[in-house]
Amino acid sequence: MKIPNHLAIIMDGNGRWAKSKNKPRKYGHSQGSNTLEQVCKDVYDLGVKYLTVYAFSTENWNRPEDEINALMDLLRKFLKESIKKSKKNNMRVKVIGTRENLDKDIIESINQLEEETKDLDGLTLLIALNYGSRNEIIRAIKKVIIDYDNKKINIDEFKESMFDHYLDTQKIPDPDLLIRTSGEKRISNFLLWQLAYTEFYFTEKFWPDFNKQELIKAIIYYNQRERRFGKI
Repeated sequence: MKIPNHLAIIMDGNGRWAKSKNKPRKYGHSQGSNTLEQVCKDVYDLGVKYLTVYAFSTENWNRPEDEINALMDLLRKFLKESIKKSKKNNMRVKVIGTRENLDKDIIESINQLEEETKDLDGLTLLIALNYGSRNEIIRAIKKVIIDYDNKKINIDEFKESMFDHYLDTQKIPDPDLLIRTSGEKRISNFLLWQLAYTEFYFTEKFWPDFNKQELIKAIIYYNQRERRFGKI
């Protein structure tokens, strides 16, 4: 099969999965974290080079406080455990999004994880955390304006490829395939610029139930698509 170079996933349905089992929502998020760990191994085995996952959006701050606290505690645990696991699996980790509103200890853990895995050359995992694509684009535009004011760029020669440099995903190729779980069919402010020519695959499976078999179904679908990029 033709394997996507860059796979993006909106990991949706943790809370609904937990509810279906009469469990608290935080239990679903915990199981979803385990699913992510396994999917990282599965995509690497299949030959995917880049995996970007939507972990926590800028809009998720509107959720109940107890759920946010549970998510942040789970994040702390995930970040600390990821250093050892990433080194073991030769996985580079990069966190995209804004660091605003994140606690100091979480920011420190992110920085440590990125620093200690920066030279690993297996799978590159990008975690979209406190991320919103509109926010990313606005932040990128502000950087462009600063460089223009400092005469670092000529606005008449400014191109799309140059704008990529100002995004959180700079030096990362655009996703070839986007997977969203739980039956929702929208992109929810995720990688709006980067998904311009990405193939979309939607599954009814909740994220904690997503496995290698479901992953292969998505890649089979991807292989059936003809990517023309505006050409005939």
